[in-house]
Amino acid sequence: MKLPMQTALITGASSGIGVDLAFEFAKRGHHLVLLARREDRLLQVKSDILSQYPALQVHILVQDLIQDDALKQIQQFLTANNISIDYLVNNAGFGLRGQFHELDQQRQLDMITLNVTRLTELCRHFLPSMLAKNSGGILNVASVAGFQPGPKMSVYFASKAFVLFLSEGIYEEIKPSHVLISTLCPGPTASEFGKVSDMENTRLFDHGVMASAEVARIGVDGFFRNQAIVITGFKNKILAILNRFVPRFLVRKIAHFLQT
Repeated sequence: MKLPMQTALITGASSGIGVDLAFEFAKRGHHLVLLARREDRLLQVKSDILSQYPALQVHILVQDLIQDDALKQIQQFLTANNISIDYLVNNAGFGLRGQFHELDQQRQLDMITLNVTRLTELCRHFLPSMLAKNSGGILNVASVAGFQPGPKMSVYFASKAFVLFLSEGIYEEIKPSHVLISTLCPGPTASEFGKVSDMENTRLFDHGVMASAEVARIGVDGFFRNQAIVITGFKNKILAILNRFVPRFLVRKIAHFLQT
């Protein structure tokens, strides 16, 4: 008997890793709901996916997740289109580089709203139905930044630590079920993130970046193997391990050096 095709909701799906995550789920035969702020970009991604996978249903949802009613708008859209979500991919997020006391306060609070609060809300909203069906799963995109403090990007690093620890906790809680949960932790990646966060000219990005398509492929492969944490790239894995053994004062100094 042929199983019904499942649907993945992917946030931040208009550029970078989000686009490639959408293609990875499409490649595996899943319908898609692509969510982001920029309609023109979403329409292009939808067109590109359907040109390769015409049998799929691809819906676009133009939504700014920082808005207070974002979850309500998502619920209304899914209900109106009779869509049930099997997989949730929390990819939307952004970073800012600079001194904590000099960066715009509201932008930093917006970062917490997007990277932390909205991700938590979406997980809490969709997880119960997944557990009721005993299938599906959640892929949260964090960062290798989540393994350490990040001078000059203090709020961003802290937000990704939250994502990592939240996801690990849920992973252990729901372990007896068949619901998947995984945290993707990329390092420097060739995407819009570097430009938006003012990271492109830092020492960290000078030491090499991974292609977003490779990051997405590794992440989704790890997700479907139910890996709790998926770190992309050998160098990033080594850095994550070293953080557990190097003195904290030195970790902070190295991070500060790489952010400049």
